[in-house]
Amino acid sequence: MSTPSSQRGIVFFAHGSRDPQWRLPIEAVAQQLLLLHPQARCCTAYLELTEPDLPTAAADLVGQGCTHITVLPMFLGTGRHARQDLPVLVAALREQHPQVQFEVATAVGEDARLTALLAEMAHQYIA
Repeated sequence: MSTPSSQRGIVFFAHGSRDPQWRLPIEAVAQQLLLLHPQARCCTAYLELTEPDLPTAAADLVGQGCTHITVLPMFLGTGRHARQDLPVLVAALREQHPQVQFEVATAVGEDARLTALLAEMAHQYIA
């Protein structure tokens, strides 16, 4: 049985930075999702140097009634953070919220749609 969309949430998970402007593109993705789908439950979270962290963001979605949360790594590739740090964080979330199903999506940069979009964007410089 699938989870109704009203009980599903997504966390846009990124690295983080000391520069407060660094987070703006990540937050823009969440804002765009809400613009297109106002009923969506989403938030941003960061590995380090930026708030909120993943446990805080997940707790917020759980508090909104989400029973299935997808963590979408906003990385161009699956590096050490996605391979090592993120699984540890998600395992802790599963222990903290056993009633919630947590899923980790593929890093956005490994999605063929994004690869094609980036190539098309780059093409303008050589066309």
